[in-house]
Amino acid sequence: MSDTDLEPISPVEAVEMYHDAMADELAESTRKSNRHRLRAFVQFCDEEGIENLNELSGRDLYKYRIWRREGQGDGRDPIKKVTLKGQLATLRSFLKFAGEIDGVPPDLFEQLSLPAMKGGEDVSESTLDPERAIEILDYLEKAQPGSRDHIIMALLWETGGRTGAIRGLDLRDVDLNGSHPRFSGPAVHFVHRPETGTPLKNREKGTRWNRISEKTAAYIEDYIEFHRPDVTDDHDREPLLATEYGRLVGNTYRTTLYRVTRPCWRGEECPHDRDVDDCEATHIDHASKCPSARSPHDVRSGRVTYYRREDVPRKIVEERLNASEDILDRHYDRRSNREQAEQRSDFLPDV
Repeated sequence: MSDTDLEPISPVEAVEMYHDAMADELAESTRKSNRHRLRAFVQFCDEEGIENLNELSGRDLYKYRIWRREGQGDGRDPIKKVTLKGQLATLRSFLKFAGEIDGVPPDLFEQLSLPAMKGGEDVSESTLDPERAIEILDYLEKAQPGSRDHIIMALLWETGGRTGAIRGLDLRDVDLNGSHPRFSGPAVHFVHRPETGTPLKNREKGTRWNRISEKTAAYIEDYIEFHRPDVTDDHDREPLLATEYGRLVGNTYRTTLYRVTRPCWRGEECPHDRDVDDCEATHIDHASKCPSARSPHDVRSGRVTYYRREDVPRKIVEERLNASEDILDRHYDRRSNREQAEQRSDFLPDV
């Protein structure tokens, strides 16, 4: 296709068309991430005076790569290589779509190369150590039993579920009495419901039951009876975890974890030699700035590490966490190389 065959379209319009096209193909969390990433590209086009996407060239793409890497643009900071790779991968997907609608040459996306990653560079090392997770749960059981914070932490830890799966739970999805014929104890049911705002990352394949402990079931029962607001969401569903306005938004899980994983929040001495009276991380809005603060993803990786240490069969872990063995090994297992070697030796004969 020659440039004369292209149809004029603004970057903003093309990006919106891309988001509309991806609505039925990508999970809500992925679409939200893509929106965030492509805002930077739209801002770049505005700064460069690119009003018609037909004008975009390979040289522009190179300039954008440097622009984004160095944190240029209003309100943007320099980013790491792994973040840049994600940003460019989304832009590459968008450009491929733009080529299909005659907005850019169909092979333009091939001119946007992704940064090469050395071994392990694209894997976050952050995790919530299993011992810390258990300490936090013990504290919540004593200080805030059956509170929303307690139930969020308990479900994330016990099920190893993603935030989207926990967020999508309704009251009908929680079997606290173990009445389900397939289980001898309490369990929660993760269900893919994209039409009412709670899709699972792996769609229908992510739908599954996960067992929970009797203790956690009892605390959930207390939460429902004493703390949960009697509300429905925008789709007339009854969310398990809610505010007076309806279902929790995804960011609430992240801010909750940042808050409760700070040592000072539990009255412990700061391990970072900070003065608690002066530390900005003691404020809720800045809890993430504590070096000890951890995200829901870190709870999930901590759970995988715990299962690995306990020699839980890989197939069981894959099914419970709804992730492939490769993904679990690459992104969630935080055992040291020495620790893994020691565990392997338990199954080997003495030489």
